[in-house]
Parts: sequence; C-alpha cells; structure tokens
Amino acid sequence: MKCFYHFKDKSRSRVQKSAPILKNQNKTNISEAERVTKSSCSSDTGLRRIPKIYEEKAQNLRIFTFAELRQATNNFSGLLKIGEGGFGCVYKGIINNIEGKGEPLVVAIKKLNTEGYQGHKQWVAEIQVLGIVDHPNLVKLIGYCAMDGERGIQRLLVYEYMPNKTLEDHLFNRALSVLAWDLRLQIMLGAAQGLAYLHEELEIQIIYRDFKSSNVLLDAEFNPKLSDFGLAREGPAAGHTHVSTAVVGTYGYAAPDYIKTGHLTSKSDVWSFGVVLYEILTGRRPLERYRSRAEQKLLDWVKQYPADSRKFCKIMDTRLEDQYSLSAARKIAKLADSCLVKSAKDRPQMSKVVGSLKQIIQDSGVDSPPTKYIEDAEEEEKPTKQMGISESAKRRMEHLAKISENVGGVSRRRFMIMQRTKVA
Repeated sequence: MKCFYHFKDKSRSRVQKSAPILKNQNKTNISEAERVTKSSCSSDTGLRRIPKIYEEKAQNLRIFTFAELRQATNNFSGLLKIGEGGFGCVYKGIINNIEGKGEPLVVAIKKLNTEGYQGHKQWVAEIQVLGIVDHPNLVKLIGYCAMDGERGIQRLLVYEYMPNKTLEDHLFNRALSVLAWDLRLQIMLGAAQGLAYLHEELEIQIIYRDFKSSNVLLDAEFNPKLSDFGLAREGPAAGHTHVSTAVVGTYGYAAPDYIKTGHLTSKSDVWSFGVVLYEILTGRRPLERYRSRAEQKLLDWVKQYPADSRKFCKIMDTRLEDQYSLSAARKIAKLADSCLVKSAKDRPQMSKVVGSLKQIIQDSGVDSPPTKYIEDAEEEEKPTKQMGISESAKRRMEHLAKISENVGGVSRRRFMIMQRTKVA
C-alpha cells in the first residue's frame, strides 16, 4: 500500500557531508511543514528535544564506511535484497563485530534511494529516534553510513536482522506459513507495548505516524519489533493539544481526523493500531479492490458483523481454520472498535490498550460465560410473539397425540413418526 507525502520544495535536497549533519543541519533544508511542527513543539518549556537527547547517545551507534557495507552485501547483490520501500532497498549483510572480536553479525542494510519519496530528512529522523530509544519491541539500529563522493550521495542504515520478515508478509503472502492464534496474540501485545513506550515512557513523547503491518518486523521467535521511523515526530509540548504538520502516512491506516486537519497526536497512532488489530483478526488488508463493493473497505465491512453478534465469526481469517478463541476474538474486536472511534480524545491511551490485551490473553485460557448476542437482545423485545409460536406448537402436538389414540390399521408409533415429520 503506497504512502502519501507532501513536500513544499523538492529542490531543497542538497545536504552537507558525513555525520555532523545529524547535529548541525542547514536551516535552509527545513521545510515549511517542519517549521510549523517546531512552533507547536516549542522548546521554551525546558524539555529537551530529540536532537539534544541524541547528542548524548550518539556514541552508541557505529559509523560505517560505504566500502564496508558494499562488501557486507556483496556489492548490494540482488540475491541479498530482502525488501524494498519508499526509502529504498534493504539487503541482508554480514559485518564484523567491533575491533574484529567475536562472530560476524548478520544485519539488514537499508540503502537510500535518492530518487524516492523519502529523503535525507527522513534518514536523519530515523537515526535520531532509534538512537535514543531502547525497547524489546522496537528494532535496534546498529549504525549508519553517510558519504558524498564520486558515486554520489550515499545514505545507509544498519539494523539488527529480523529473519521472519513482516506481519504483513505472514498475513497476506500465501507462500508463507499461517500465523497461529497464539502468535497473533503475541504480536498484538508486543506491538502495543512498543507504541506505549514511544507515547508514555520516554522523556519526550514520540508519535510513530506510520504504524502498519508492513512496519512490524518479526524476529526468530516471532516477537514483533516496530521499524521505519522516518516519519516519526515529537508529540505536542506542554500547553499544546497537537502538532500541526503536513499529512503523511499510508492510505488505509491514517486517522481521518489527522488527514482532515493535519493535527497530529498520539491518538493518531491508536487509530492505526485499531486497523491492524482488524487485519490480524480477518487476514484482510484495509482496502481490497478486487472484492465486492460492500467488502472492499475493511472497516466498513467489519461493521456488518458486530463483536456481539452470532455472525461475528464470519469475519475471522479462514486460514486459522477455527483454531482460535472466539471469546478472545470478540474482546479484541471491541478493543479495536474503541481505538477507531471518531473522536480522537475518546480513544484509549496505548498503555490502556496494553492492559486490555494482557487481560484478554490471560482470560482466553479460562472458560468464559455464555455470550449474549445482539440477536438475542432483539428477540427478548418480542416475548409475545415467541410465546405464541411456542404455545401453537404445543397445541399441535397435543392434538396429534389425541388423534393417534383412535388410529386403526397403523401402529401408534409409526403414525406419530409420520406426523412429526409433517410438523417438521
């Protein structure tokens, strides 16, 4: 699914050389949209901003030469390409540990496509964000490369390698194994914990702004790790309700209030998380144009099958082959619905979402009380009609019983079987 971007001036793409760019960017490279963002996240509150925090932690990242990464990928061989996006191509590579000690390290190397939609600003943003975070559900950035030479501008990022591709791959690529229900629960919880960390557990709030299934990487044990932080932004400073910014993100995942107003808050990420919850439950993308009109848009389609209705199971991913907890699935759908409410302020914080998911997972191993369906509630509103049907059937059976006492030539048992068949 393609991203949508808005740039005021594409001509402002020339950059300075090497690592100091991260600390001393030329002011002429700051777009109008970014200036608006800065005004909404003023530093006069005394809180440190991402670049300042990054300065303290930058020594944790390795600076690679282009020659090192070219060698690590066998000159960026197509046979080692493991992904491609708006930023550029991603390659599997092998690098030596620091000072050559220990076993070589398998890594993922992302190479900036200078002709693509995402440019140097997103590259810097990703380094700065991943340079200051530390959480098991966020991908680890090992280092970067920034060189300008005869071969042109080279911008690369080096991450830990994630062998099980992305959540999107396992949900929609039929060539890969089906994600079992317990793994889906694990991925839901881990992704939620990653977002909660960004929103609520750092010195400054970070809004991810591009949460989607293709940005959820899976390690060897299928633990989820959020990746691709080029669009991430600081949350609003004290006294501000939102960050005003150009609208960027991915169609189908971006919150409608953000698209309409350009007002960015952490609740924009919460909406995106609700979309992905439904992707995991249904095995469907946010938009599938090849389906009938009523089923093309995921969020419109699932509304036809409320969590408390008997027909809810019709939205569940058929690849699960009914190997899942229906009661847990209903609760997750209700949680997704709370993330997708129209009013951003009424959506839950991600820490609340994490707590809800933990409770759902804990309860899924315990027998749940019988579900009270929406249809049952509707039937309860018509007790007279139900009683009428029941009494009518009773009278018919009594009538048949009396007739059977006087039947001749046919055994009573055979006659009753025949009559019951007619009633049915």
